Amino acid sequence: MKKTLILCATVALVVGIFAGMMFANLLRNSPSASANGVTTVHVVERATSDTVQQWNAKRFSVGDVLAFHNAVFDAGDKYQVGQDNGQCIRTVATGKTEWECFWTVFLKGGNITVEGPFFDDGTDSTLTITGGTGKYVEARGWMLLHARGIPVGSEYDFVYNLVD
Repeated sequence: MKKTLILCATVALVVGIFAGMMFANLLRNSPSASANGVTTVHVVERATSDTVQQWNAKRFSVGDVLAFHNAVFDAGDKYQVGQDNGQCIRTVATGKTEWECFWTVFLKGGNITVEGPFFDDGTDSTLTITGGTGKYVEARGWMLLHARGIPVGSEYDFVYNLVD
């Protein structure tokens, strides 16, 4: 009886491990475009909630804070597919002003986090993908941030390039 119980427990453990590996593999698969070992997830943020707290109301200052929580839409900017949540700290207050940002985008199946620069003048920038959850649990790579919309900066392309 004891040998049968041990055998059943061992078989159940092996089946559980195999099922877990298959489930993890399913979570990693993305319906997004994939080429050359890079999966691209493209969303459009509508920057409607951006709020800036300035140390000096008359001029930019190092340490100013930008916070946001916005809806994100598919690449065609038609259907809401999630939302984002994040903040930036102004690190350069003169000349080509700059923020250092980090945020999370919440999508069906998981979240992706990034960190990197954002320029006030609308210049494209590249941020580092720092992690994720769900099907993005092993996320790594880079994200292109591109200002768009009318006026420019009222929307942003977030083009996540996830390295397989």
